[in-house]
Amino acid sequence: MPQVTVTIAGKTYRMACGEGEERHLEGLAASFDARIGDMRKAFGEIGDMRLHVMAALTLADELAETKRRMEAMERETAALRDSTNAGSAEREASEARLAETVQRTAERIEKLARRLGPAPGGAQGG
Repeated sequence: MPQVTVTIAGKTYRMACGEGEERHLEGLAASFDARIGDMRKAFGEIGDMRLHVMAALTLADELAETKRRMEAMERETAALRDSTNAGSAEREASEARLAETVQRTAERIEKLARRLGPAPGGAQGG
């Protein structure tokens, strides 16, 4: 199993990871280290443990917000899909009604044409 060495808040950690995940783990560690650095700049030296906890909580908050937004987008996507499906069904029903109306109209025209008889001059349309 591959191992990587990362540095977070000046401390070095050797960690195992899955094959091919080395760069990803290094990136996560660098991101967390940067977050701790930002906290240290904002709040000063308030203790490493407190800075680590604050950085972890801000990341957890961002993750929770991202999940909330994803769920909202999934609901919106489902609603749009339902609306589109309903619109398609409505369109198909309208087209069926229109086809039926055209068919009845054609039948009426044919009945009228038969009642009126042959066209003047003996020519009949076909």
